Amino acid sequence: MINGTGQRIIERAHRLGFELAGIAPAVASPTLDAYLRWIEAGYHGEMGYMARPDRVARRKDLNVILPGAKSLVVVGMNYYTGGVDQAVGNESRGRISNYAWEQDYHDVMLPKLEELGQFIEQEVAAGEVRTRAYVDTGAILERGHGEQAGLGFIGKNTMLINPRMGSFFFLGVAITTAELVDHQGIDKKQMPDCGTCTRCTDQCPTGAIIAPYVIDARRCISYLTIELKGSIPRELRPSMGRWVYGCDICQMVCPWQRFAEGTPQQETFAAADIDRALPPLPALLRLSAGEFEAMFRGSAIYRIKRERLVRNACVAAGNSEDRALGEYLIALLSDESPIVRGHAVWALGRLGIGQEALRKALAGEIDQGVREEISLVLEG
Repeated sequence: MINGTGQRIIERAHRLGFELAGIAPAVASPTLDAYLRWIEAGYHGEMGYMARPDRVARRKDLNVILPGAKSLVVVGMNYYTGGVDQAVGNESRGRISNYAWEQDYHDVMLPKLEELGQFIEQEVAAGEVRTRAYVDTGAILERGHGEQAGLGFIGKNTMLINPRMGSFFFLGVAITTAELVDHQGIDKKQMPDCGTCTRCTDQCPTGAIIAPYVIDARRCISYLTIELKGSIPRELRPSMGRWVYGCDICQMVCPWQRFAEGTPQQETFAAADIDRALPPLPALLRLSAGEFEAMFRGSAIYRIKRERLVRNACVAAGNSEDRALGEYLIALLSDESPIVRGHAVWALGRLGIGQEALRKALAGEIDQGVREEISLVLEG
């Protein structure tokens, strides 16, 4: 059971703005074996850091991260704001995952989690207890530990689902050498599960959920728009819709999401205006490096830089059925990035426009990948 000190720490976490908080023993996550199988199958794609031996060692034994680790304080912060569906059908707008509409969650959560760590050290015994805080940056299987701590259950889409809040919440973990769980162990909280529901699997447009609780990241729209640095596989582009950063589909279709409750903290992540959630594609397609800096510094989108965002916008434009975007795509045929040029070519082909511009571009194009894209379009 969680001891008295642990209960006070949970109460402090709530006062700091974490809607969810729980404690688990500092042992390997129950999802570790599944994670190792996932890595072995290559489902992590280009995210090579996830398979690095040093990071795997940390996930197997939390004492590698913090010697003497005894407990984990796992917290969750709600970010679901909704309220933009009225423009989803507008073909000239891209779509951004709910979590990235405004301020970068790392900047919001980490100072609060570090303050919680200081409270733990003071509450137990100053100088005798150490803590380390992570928000999506450490080699920690947060969802598995979150399930251990009673924050929810892991769904078939691999998200941690809370029956009151759905799955639109960020996770953070404070590892501590404080003993916050009595020797008889943690209380097992009764949680529901997905049962026979398969909505997330059935409605993933790229078929990334290849089996219950298994995602092939190489097919996931979030991976394709954020983690993948090069060219997006041609066969997956038509299924990506107009997502330009991340994807929320497997969460939005989840029946548990209807129970999501609003909280004051989520306003930190609410879109200031509709353009932050559903940006006009013309604005993204003509985005300069300087404009990207000004628009997205301080948000999660900033990490993918201008090249990947414009690449994604090209795919969204190709899927938009809006031929008026052709002028912006044609202008991108002379972009300095071959990645952007190649995806602009694909979008023009998808829209069935710009043949003359493509022939002219082919004459001066030196990048072999872009030349192949142009040839594929011109050859039909």
